[in-house]
Amino acid sequence: MEDQAERLREMMRNRSSVQEKSSQPRDAKKTRIITITSGKGGVGKTNMSVNMALAYARLGKKVVVMDADLGLANVNVMLNMVPKFNLYHVIRKQKTMKEILLETEYGISIVAGASGFSKIANLSETERQNFINELDTLSNADIIIIDTSAGVSSNVLDFIAAADDAVIITTPEPTAITDAYGIIKIIATEIDNLNMGLKLVVNRVKSVTEAKKVADRMTSIAGQFLNLKVEYLGFIYDDPAVSHAVLRQRPFMVVDPKCRASLCVQHIVGRMEKSEPRDGGGFKTMLKRFFGRP
Repeated sequence: MEDQAERLREMMRNRSSVQEKSSQPRDAKKTRIITITSGKGGVGKTNMSVNMALAYARLGKKVVVMDADLGLANVNVMLNMVPKFNLYHVIRKQKTMKEILLETEYGISIVAGASGFSKIANLSETERQNFINELDTLSNADIIIIDTSAGVSSNVLDFIAAADDAVIITTPEPTAITDAYGIIKIIATEIDNLNMGLKLVVNRVKSVTEAKKVADRMTSIAGQFLNLKVEYLGFIYDDPAVSHAVLRQRPFMVVDPKCRASLCVQHIVGRMEKSEPRDGGGFKTMLKRFFGRP
C-alpha cells in the first residue's frame, strides 16, 4: 500500500512540475470542494447534495455535482435523468469528463456515477493518470459537491481527504448517530494532518431542540474522545414536501422553494458561504490530496 501511495504522489509531483512550466496560468480561481457523506444509507445524503447545489446556483455560483457512489449511483435518478455515459466511461478512457458532464434544467451540472464499479484504488497507473487529467477539467467550477457512497470505504476516505469541507449527514435515529460518529472516528484516525472543515448536518428533525440535542452530543463526544472539532452547520426539518419531491424526481427546492426543508438548506449554504474553506492551492491541490492524502 505504501509503495502504491508513493507512486501516486510521485505521479502528482511530476504533473505539477509540468503544469508550473506551462505558459498558461492554472487555477486562476479557487474551486471549493465539498464532500457530502454519511455513516449509513437512507439519511438524505444525495438529496442534500442536489438541493445544496441548487442553493449555491441561486447565489450565482457555477456548480457541479459529482456522484461518487461507485456502487449505487443515484444523483441522476433524483433528477429524472438517464445518462448515456458516466464516470466508468471516463475511467476506461472511452469518454472525456466534458463529454459525460450533463447540464440540468436547474442551472447545475452533474457527473453521473459509475454504478457497479468498485474501487478507484484498483485502477492501473495509466487509468489513474487519465482520471486525474479528466478531473482537472472541472476546475472552472466555483463549487464541486461530491456525493459519496455511505460508509467508510477507501473511496469515501479519499474524497473526504481531498475536500475543502466534509459534511456529515445524520438523522436523530440512534443507528444513524452511531454510524455518523463511526465515520467521524475513522476520518480522525485514517486521514493524516486532517485540517478540512468537518461539519455536521442533522436531517429529518421534528424541532430545533431535537437537532441541537443530537449535534451537541456528537460534537461533544468528537471533541472529548477524538480531540476533533466538528462544526454544527445546521438542520433540515422532517418535511413532507421532501418525500413528495422525491416521488416526482425533482429537487424539493424547485417543487416548493418556500417549504421548511428548502429554507433550511438555504440557511446551511449561507453559513457555508460565511465560513472559509481550508487553505489550499485550488483544484490541483485537491488532486494531490486525493491521490496522496498528505
